[in-house]
Amino acid sequence: MPGENLSRDEARERAALLSVDGYDVSLDLRSALGEAPAEGPRTFRSVTTLRFRCAEPGASSFADLIAPSVTALSLNGRDLDPGEVFDGSRIRLDDLAAENELVVDARCAYSRTGEGMHRFVDPEDGEVYLYTQYEPADSRRVFANFEQPDLKAPFRFEVRAPEGWTVWSNGAGDLRDEVWRFAETKPISTYITCVVAGPYHYVTDRYERTFEDGTRLEIPLGALCRKGLAKHFDADDVFLITKQGLDFFHDRFDHPYPFGKYDQAFVPEYNLGAMENPGLVTFREEYIFRGKVTRASYEGRANTILHEMAHMWFGDLVTMEWWDDLWLKESFADFMGAFANVGATRFEHAWITFANRRKAWAYRADQLPSTHPITADIRDLEDAKLNFDGITYAKGASVLKQLVAYVGQDAFLEGARRYFKRHAYGNTRLGDLLAVLEETSGRDMTEWSRAWLQTAGVNSLTPQVLLSTDGRVEELAVVQEAAESHPTIRPHRVAIGLYRAEGGALVRYARAEADVAGPRTVVAELAGEQAPELVLVNDEDLTYCKIRFDETSLATLRARLGDLTDPLARALCWSALWNLTRDALLPARDFVDLVLRFAGRESDIGVLQMLHAWAESALTHYVAPEWRATGARLLSEGALRELRAAEPGSQHQLTWARFFAAAAEGEADLAVLRGLLDGTEKIDGLEVDQELRWTFLEPLTAHGVVDEAALAAELARDDTASGKRHEVRCLAARPSAEVKARAWEQVVESETLSNALVEATIAGFAQPSQRELLAPYAGRYFEVIERVWAERSIQIGMDVVRGLYPSLHASQETLAATDAWLGAHEDAAPALRRLVLEARDDLARGLRGQARDAAAAG
Repeated sequence: MPGENLSRDEARERAALLSVDGYDVSLDLRSALGEAPAEGPRTFRSVTTLRFRCAEPGASSFADLIAPSVTALSLNGRDLDPGEVFDGSRIRLDDLAAENELVVDARCAYSRTGEGMHRFVDPEDGEVYLYTQYEPADSRRVFANFEQPDLKAPFRFEVRAPEGWTVWSNGAGDLRDEVWRFAETKPISTYITCVVAGPYHYVTDRYERTFEDGTRLEIPLGALCRKGLAKHFDADDVFLITKQGLDFFHDRFDHPYPFGKYDQAFVPEYNLGAMENPGLVTFREEYIFRGKVTRASYEGRANTILHEMAHMWFGDLVTMEWWDDLWLKESFADFMGAFANVGATRFEHAWITFANRRKAWAYRADQLPSTHPITADIRDLEDAKLNFDGITYAKGASVLKQLVAYVGQDAFLEGARRYFKRHAYGNTRLGDLLAVLEETSGRDMTEWSRAWLQTAGVNSLTPQVLLSTDGRVEELAVVQEAAESHPTIRPHRVAIGLYRAEGGALVRYARAEADVAGPRTVVAELAGEQAPELVLVNDEDLTYCKIRFDETSLATLRARLGDLTDPLARALCWSALWNLTRDALLPARDFVDLVLRFAGRESDIGVLQMLHAWAESALTHYVAPEWRATGARLLSEGALRELRAAEPGSQHQLTWARFFAAAAEGEADLAVLRGLLDGTEKIDGLEVDQELRWTFLEPLTAHGVVDEAALAAELARDDTASGKRHEVRCLAARPSAEVKARAWEQVVESETLSNALVEATIAGFAQPSQRELLAPYAGRYFEVIERVWAERSIQIGMDVVRGLYPSLHASQETLAATDAWLGAHEDAAPALRRLVLEARDDLARGLRGQARDAAAAG
């Protein structure tokens, strides 16, 4: 990996020297079929003609290419010796002219890690499927280029593919003389070019729009997936969300969709949720649901579709200059995904999911030692890869929601419109966006930007209530605090809600909006109100902060959390309680108790699913070890009780069934799961489809109830790519020292597994119920991670370093071993050290939580 890195300084130097006029890329993918070579990787031919200008004739620069070999090279008609100018990742270019043409004929390798040209063989029917995934810098694995976002250019692709295949790219294409030829793109960055090829199932539709000036826009729509998933593919719903999103963004952006067609490909073994390639968006195929799922799953898919669509403007039309300003696309797309979901689709409560799920990701990331400002300091490509994180996405989106409250929605959207018109097909920095927002809002954006975009950390807001002798509010203030490590006190636009009991419900009876701008802010508008039972700062979730409670409010939540009638207020309270647990201010067993008492009354299915995940995390990482068995029993009993009580056939029933499987521990629980699988146990309305069968099989396997033969029989029943991933995860979950040794070897010492199967193996390997079996690997982890990082792709390296960290061995010894490794490897790759530091912080946080939980019991 180090030889493939590119620094920001190198990119800036190259951008100052070069400008790109266009690419012609010819790929021959017929080698995707047939026998693999006896030695070396399976490769395809890639021929690139790259036309570019140089501001300083006679200067030297380089092009990017990661390939096993280069067959021929020429620069301005002059043949170059590949052995002299190509080092495996860069092509040295000397004595450049004012206008240049570089032709590179290379053998590029198919990928099994989801990076570059990924090749997948469907175990169900043997069909081969290809797709590309490049962000941030893997197009150089497919064709020679200048791999940085600010060297945009038009692209023309042509592809030779096996007979009977269809090929898609960013532009419209057709098959002529056995070659797929695609229309030239608008100027775009290398990382959003795309090729998808194979015997995919393809469905079409059309979007039509007539604007007020009479202009008519027609966009061909397409949606594709593997043939094996066609029977599950609800393309009609995908197209519905797509059309609703296009209408929404056209109404607000005043800039018609600029990239012609709009295909959406659902592809196998995808590392990301999705990728915003203009004209050909790619998604992980898990968004095609093989079994019954909840409304939250459909909402999540809609959010992702709209997130990627927003990128057509924020990211594709206007692109950040370098990855420092990654937020200019990801934060906006994350905000716009929820904004459009609420404003255009059936998911009118998507802000609840945002408050409960997306912001939880941001709060965690913002308290890690690797936290960074939203406008980050990205030194190189490894930094860039790791900064696709909760800060860039969810905190950035949260801050944009705060910005909308700060400047007003109309000013915000008018700023976006001017931004698109002013910088179409160009590259921007932070100041370019702030300039238009200053124009449209009349506000000075400098201080706001310094506080919110250029500093790290999350503030805590706590209410202080002083009551008068007649039981009314004499003074209500909001106290703002910041961590010592990130002491910035920020301006917040917040709503403060006062709640009290009325007829068995906990309802809001007073509300005020205020600008909280210092350590303590008095909210004068609420003076004189009746005494509240609950004060909710950041009601309606206008700002980004950790909510704290005064003693009365916390006591009210402990007694009556389920009585809160407003679903967003309830979600905010749950999120705040979880943050208190993570910060060791609330004993973890108390959080588990709250889930057991009130989760059954939660109406929002996305919030309920998050509560289940948090309860599992509390039991695994935050409760005192001596209470873990008791907590596990209480959770499993509570989950089964709620499962039996849930409305038959409802999404709540399905959610509790999944949680019961995750919580199942004792013989009686496992017997229920076994009975649900073989039909001897029935719960009215619960349909145990294939996906739910695998959900039940994992705990049965982890506890030794189901053996390898039973898993093989289940795979025969579900002999698909999805079934194979489930089987691999279950196989690695078996409670055997030999199984763990084999799984470790497959992931750490071998490169035979694809990215998806590496992920599945790690998930099965790390079972909370198998701490003793996993103990021998705590020390081995620190012996291998530097080698893994050096030898494997960055995606696999990240999976291994994160997934195999011995977090289940939460002890001072593990903490000391982590510190010893960090102390002895100060010169290790910064990205690797960051991953280890993050894992260490999670472990230390868990130990503090365990100590708090134990103290509460004592």
